[in-house]
Amino acid sequence: MLLSYTLSMPGCPSWNGKWSGEGRNYVIVRSYRGDKATKNASSILSQGYFRYNWSDGWAAGITVEEVDSKKAAQLRKKSAGFNEYDWMVNTIEKYGKPLANHEIPKINT
Repeated sequence: MLLSYTLSMPGCPSWNGKWSGEGRNYVIVRSYRGDKATKNASSILSQGYFRYNWSDGWAAGITVEEVDSKKAAQLRKKSAGFNEYDWMVNTIEKYGKPLANHEIPKINT
């Protein structure tokens, strides 16, 4: 199973109301193989959208879609990376939601 994660910034309290990365494609495509990984991917896909809010009013959105290998290749080619927000996808995979490093111990205790 292949999932694409597309980053957006729906909460943007900048001086002009725009994100400096606006208009670029920020996409990660991840491959899931095996029963456990595919089950986790299906759970992620069932949610479809994740949001992360910072205390300063900024917010990130991550849209998740299942893609085939052809679409995955197109997305990877057009992607500008994930703007150093890969940690959001990593924590979605591990914890079911985007979490910053300082938030992870809170759910592990």
